[in-house]
Amino acid sequence: MRSYGQYCSLAKALDVVGDRWTLLIVRELLLRGASRYTDLRNGLPGIATNLLADRLRELELAGIVAREEAPPPIASTLFRLTPRGEELRGALVELGRWGAPLMAEPDGDEEFRSHWLALPVELYLTDRSPDRPPVTIEVQTAGEPMVIQTADGRARARPGEAAHPDAVLRGAPDLVIGVLTGLVELAAARDRGAQYEGDPGILSRVRGEGSVPEHGTAPV
Repeated sequence: MRSYGQYCSLAKALDVVGDRWTLLIVRELLLRGASRYTDLRNGLPGIATNLLADRLRELELAGIVAREEAPPPIASTLFRLTPRGEELRGALVELGRWGAPLMAEPDGDEEFRSHWLALPVELYLTDRSPDRPPVTIEVQTAGEPMVIQTADGRARARPGEAAHPDAVLRGAPDLVIGVLTGLVELAAARDRGAQYEGDPGILSRVRGEGSVPEHGTAPV
């Protein structure tokens, strides 16, 4: 492990997690939970398989990641975050908040995985009517469905489909994120190809208020 050689907590943290891809591996394990090697590779488009193996080994040595042998029917090695690794959640959430303005103009060549929606959902969505029955919104983008559910005044996202969703939102990732965070009005998103089924009031109940800060301003 390379070191900055500085007696500083930030420098020492970057000694451990500052290499390219390292924090994105942590992101995958935070969002997915215990994961197979192939799951991690799918969630990290562009990483070389030998580099992923090297980074996982370094994270294990640092006490951030642990591996375990899953019993049948999985019968595969699973990687998970240790309690020490879980402590990185706050740092990743704040980095995600800081980076949100940089997503204003997507590059057409950029990859996207639908489970990455969990971060903006956690950052910007809430339940504005927590006393009412919970609602479920199925989101279909990037070829993988996600489900947003309300509970205890908060919104959470998980991979998969909903048996009986209250609403369904389909579209390109930038439109879906824009609609959910409140930066793009539903009518404008529909004009650009997005689709929405259900009562618009359900979407209004959980969507953000366009609070993603402009580039260079302090996060909300």
